[in-house]
Amino acid sequence: MAMGPVSRRGHGRRRAPMAEINVTPLVDVMLVLLIIFMVTAPLLVAGVPVKLPDSKAGALDQDDKPIQVSMDGDGKIFVDEDQVALSALPARLQDKAAAKPGGEAPQIYLRADAGLDYGRVMAVMGELNHAGFNKVALVTTQSEQQGK
Repeated sequence: MAMGPVSRRGHGRRRAPMAEINVTPLVDVMLVLLIIFMVTAPLLVAGVPVKLPDSKAGALDQDDKPIQVSMDGDGKIFVDEDQVALSALPARLQDKAAAKPGGEAPQIYLRADAGLDYGRVMAVMGELNHAGFNKVALVTTQSEQQGK
């Protein structure tokens, strides 16, 4: 008797390919991802908690992501989420501007707490202007009395 590969011609039945796809695990994963994005999306808008003042001004149209300078209720200054001293603010913004493509100065969004002293906010704006950043927008919340 010769030993070799055994051929099974016609001796076994082949399985038919499965024509159904179970989509339940896919739907479960998608729902979990949707919930994760719904929870994390509001946290990505602003990392520093600031109580913004109200205003009747409308929103600005913006193509590029601006640099956010925030001042909390204690007067601490943040560039995006990193705390910065007032004296180091121009150098930090110059570094951020150099990292962005294009030759013009980027848009700066200044978010200051409503309870802050006017002088502190003006000191930060003065530093921004002195550093050459002239495109500064003050961020506020939309006033409820928009139509009045």
